[in-house]
Amino acid sequence: MKKILFLCGLVFTMLSCGDDNSAPKENQPIITTIKTFDNVKVAFGENLSQSAEGTFTFPTNLENIKTIKMYIKDICPNKECDEWDRYANLYAKDKTTGEWYELGRFINPYWVGNEKLERGYEIDVTDFKSILSGSTELKIYTETWNAKGRKYSVEFDFEQGTPDYKYSAIVPIFQYNKSSIDGVPYGKNYDTNKFDLIKTVNIPTGAEVAYFRTIISGWGHALPGTCAEWCVKTHSININGTKTFNHKLEGLDCDKNPVNNQAPGNWKPDRAGWCPGMVVPARFDNIQKSIFGSNFEFEYALEDWTDNGSNKDGAYYAISTFVVVKSNSPISKAAVMN
Repeated sequence: MKKILFLCGLVFTMLSCGDDNSAPKENQPIITTIKTFDNVKVAFGENLSQSAEGTFTFPTNLENIKTIKMYIKDICPNKECDEWDRYANLYAKDKTTGEWYELGRFINPYWVGNEKLERGYEIDVTDFKSILSGSTELKIYTETWNAKGRKYSVEFDFEQGTPDYKYSAIVPIFQYNKSSIDGVPYGKNYDTNKFDLIKTVNIPTGAEVAYFRTIISGWGHALPGTCAEWCVKTHSININGTKTFNHKLEGLDCDKNPVNNQAPGNWKPDRAGWCPGMVVPARFDNIQKSIFGSNFEFEYALEDWTDNGSNKDGAYYAISTFVVVKSNSPISKAAVMN
C-alpha cells in the first residue's frame, strides 16, 4: 500500500506492502512528490489569460534522483470546459538565461478532461533535471479561444536512486512552439530569420552521451492532403548535410486512447503525430560520439510538399528541439550558434 508523509510542504511517498505497521519493502522506490499548479484556470476573454505562471520549490540536491515524472490533470467535470481539442504545453524557466523550456506538450480531449487517467498525463522530464531544482518558475499554456477554457493541477515525482549519469545539461536548439499556428509554416515560403532550422552545435568533450529531444505536432488543413494535421510526412535531422535521423509524422492509434469518452468529438481518427487527449510524444536521437568537441551543422528538414493555397488557414509544424548531454563528471551545456 502507499504511505504518505508530509514534511516541509512536500509529500514523500514510500511504496510498501502489508499492513500499515510494516516496514517498506527493500528496493521499493522512495518518491518525493511536489505539488505545483492546483486547479488553475486558463481561458480566453476579458480579464482571462491563455496561460498561468507560478514559482514553486523543488529539491535542490538532485545527485541521487533517478527520474523525474510530471503529471498533468486536465480537470473538466460535467463537460464545463472548452469542448475542442486544443494545443497545450508546460514550460520551466532556465534561471540563467530566463528562457522558457518546453517540458511537455499535450492536446486537450474533446468535451471532457483526462479523469480516466489516475494521475493525468504522465511525462518523463528527467532530461530537465538541471532546470527543475530549487525555486523554479513554471508556465502552463492552452490555445483556448473561449471563456470556459481549461483547469489544471500539476505535480512532479522525484524518484530516488542511481541516475544513468551523475550530471546532465540541456539547452534548446530552437523552440517554434508558442502555439499550433505559430509553428513553422509548411509548404510555402517563410521568413528564415524568424524560423531558422539550421544551427551550429558543439557537444562538450567531457560528455559521455548526447542526444536530441524533439517534440513536433502538425496543425492545419492546407491542401492537397489536408496538411499538416491529417497528412503523413517524414521529417529529418541532417548532420553536416547528411540525412541522419527520421521523424515520421503518422498516426498513434488514437482510437485506442484510454481517454475514450470524448463524444461527440472527432477523437478516433489518426492525426500527424498526436491525438486528442494524449501527450505529444518526444522523439530521441543519439548523437555519434565521434563529433563531440567540434562544431557540426544541425538542420531540421521538412519533407518537400507544396501548399496549393486553396485553404487560407495554411499548415504549420510546432517544433521544439533540445540537445541533452550527460556525464559522470561535471558537464556544461552544449553550445548552439546561429
